[in-house]
Amino acid sequence: MGQQARSSIHICLEKQLICPICLEIFTKPVVILPCQHNLCRKCANDIFQASNPYLPTRGGTVSSGGRFRCPSCRHEVVLDRHGVYGLQRNLLVENIIDMYKQESTSSKPAPQRTDDQPMCEVHEDEKINIYCVTCAKPTCSLCKVFGEHKDCEVAPLKSVYQTQKTELSDGIAMMVGNNDRIQGIISQLEETCRAIEENGRRQKSQVCEKFDHLYAVLEDRKMEMGLKVTAEQEEKLNYIRGLKRKYEDHLETMTKMVESGIQTMEEPEMALFLQTAKPLLQKIGEASKEAPLEKVERGYENMDHYTVNFRKESRALRTIDFIRDEEEEEEEDDGAGAEEEGRTETVASGGANIEDLPPLIAPTPLPQPNPNTVKNTSSS
Repeated sequence: MGQQARSSIHICLEKQLICPICLEIFTKPVVILPCQHNLCRKCANDIFQASNPYLPTRGGTVSSGGRFRCPSCRHEVVLDRHGVYGLQRNLLVENIIDMYKQESTSSKPAPQRTDDQPMCEVHEDEKINIYCVTCAKPTCSLCKVFGEHKDCEVAPLKSVYQTQKTELSDGIAMMVGNNDRIQGIISQLEETCRAIEENGRRQKSQVCEKFDHLYAVLEDRKMEMGLKVTAEQEEKLNYIRGLKRKYEDHLETMTKMVESGIQTMEEPEMALFLQTAKPLLQKIGEASKEAPLEKVERGYENMDHYTVNFRKESRALRTIDFIRDEEEEEEEDDGAGAEEEGRTETVASGGANIEDLPPLIAPTPLPQPNPNTVKNTSSS
């Protein structure tokens, strides 16, 4: 017989040996009910006690007659004074279980059981051994038969454990990829900060070079214009640094979520894993749906609009200010002497005599960053 055929028979046999109460392989002794359905004696006793809570007990077992319903067909089972111990044992099923376990032991190592398996909050003596699919939470067999989950759909812990473990693994992989992308954006923001700082230093240096020729009368004005450059530099740097902090905070949050997911993945106990996996999966889903963070538009670090055009005339000293890039001053030649005296020292263009100077226009105030100057990462 082929390995695949043996495996199929093995699975079919295992399904026939599952107790409808604990959803595990029958635990000896196995009792057969009048309706020909089988139960673990312990499970039968649990059902019997739950159905007859007021009957006297001795040693945790109902010692007098009573009745309960078969969990498989709902047939009423009437017991004599011996209680569940008066039910006939199904020796055939017990022998089949022994052979099945022996075959399973020889084909694969028996799974190790831990002693810290969580217990049901409602039935404190019952271990959590099934998963309620309807309520999405682990529970015990008695909750399915008599408790709040009696009308719910249930499944074995192992199948739900494997499914949610796969989902969590995929979610962690997605978060790691997102974190790598965010780290790349943070590196770009750091480079933008360095470019803004360098451009700001270069522009201030040019302003200072021009003011050195007029230092005596322009010292105060030089300070004011330098402060304008510094103000915009700091404004841009503060915005970029704030955006960088947002990305770093987002990365830190995602990293903690990944670490939490990895710790959950390492949890060997299925019930404990399922108790923590569901909220973690919800957090990962919410994080994946969050609105993408902003990114800086290309050229935001540019500060070339602080180009200066100094004029060495006394009447213009108190009106000197930054000029706009689009402004172009015409240069007029009024003679060698006038040209020597009125020569303009500028970064962008030549100058003219003071009589021909147009009114100086202050630079346009820097607008605050808004959706027109920044783009969401989703548009990149």
